[in-house]
Amino acid sequence: MKILQVSPFDFNVRGGVNEHVSHLDAAFQALGMDTRILAPASGDSGEVDDGHVYRLGTSFPFPSNGSTARVTVSPFVISKVRSFLEREPFDVIHVHEPLAPVLPMAALTFSKALNVATFHAARDFNFWYHYIKAFMDFFVDRLDVRIAVSQVARGSIDSHFPGEYQIVPNGIDLDRFRPDVTPVTEYLDGMRNILFVGRYDEPRKGFTHLLRAMPQIQSQFPDARLIVVGRGDIRRAMRQVDQMGIPNVVFAGAAKASDLPRYYATCDVYCAPSTGRESFGIVLLEALASGAPVVASNIPGYAGVIDHGETGILANPADPQDLALRIVRVLADDGLRRSLRDNGLRAVQRYGWNVVARQVLEVYERGLALERPVRESGHIPEALLERARG
Repeated sequence: MKILQVSPFDFNVRGGVNEHVSHLDAAFQALGMDTRILAPASGDSGEVDDGHVYRLGTSFPFPSNGSTARVTVSPFVISKVRSFLEREPFDVIHVHEPLAPVLPMAALTFSKALNVATFHAARDFNFWYHYIKAFMDFFVDRLDVRIAVSQVARGSIDSHFPGEYQIVPNGIDLDRFRPDVTPVTEYLDGMRNILFVGRYDEPRKGFTHLLRAMPQIQSQFPDARLIVVGRGDIRRAMRQVDQMGIPNVVFAGAAKASDLPRYYATCDVYCAPSTGRESFGIVLLEALASGAPVVASNIPGYAGVIDHGETGILANPADPQDLALRIVRVLADDGLRRSLRDNGLRAVQRYGWNVVARQVLEVYERGLALERPVRESGHIPEALLERARG
């Protein structure tokens, strides 16, 4: 089976979708599949095709779902996608976030293969889906199979484009994230380490609520230390820390890929205080696979991963007092920490990429077995104008 995965996001930038595509690709190859990846290029690297990853179209940053996404909006890539698909046929074209500009849209327009889409995001409302639905319908109509990474992601997209969505979760690299990784030794000084991983200046990540919980935590455990791994406006964050008078807060910066598992292995509690718009929570899988006890917000995307009281503890979102109580409970109970660790390590095995890849391949095989309409390669301007008029 020859498979093309298409990401709308700059493939030189780490992110959830690109990590998903990369790991799925590697797992497919391990299973004997013939694979390719199509994604935007960074401005400094230019367009290049190394025979496996085809970087096409310079990416630019755009605000998206409370974050920033680097996508290409160049109309010049459309004809290049068409030429690429004409000279290199595929059995399956799998687009991720298919309604993001512009590579997934172009691939769907010119594809004659089985068209599969994975929807990753969770949004309360999407302006574009609502106001240019006629435009988007053209691409949705070209999908043969729809996948969502969680019930939350399915609900988010199904509210705009009703249909059948199969749930296949995100995966985790169990060779990289594991409990026997060497911790960060400088933090093994007898203090109790609470870990936060993420973009701490994004409001939806809930970092401010964790900061507000720290005084209550430290009133019970004066040796509690908050380790912050990720990017953000550090000067603003440090001003918050100073204004709140919180001791023992360390901003470690963005961790290298090789170092991130070591931070999970260092912590006594991993905390994910996000307030919403999380479709899944890959960081939760990373923590579970590392044997870290998890305290997370009780939001739908996280509750779909964490079994409260078994594989982690869920706290009321945007509630610093409840968050503090939950963290204190875990820090105070050695037996609970061991139970959460053991249960989490067992539960996370079903998210290994070898398991997830086989589930995706089963989706492909079912799709290929179905009778599908004979689809001619489209022409974006005419087709979309016609649909928009309708």
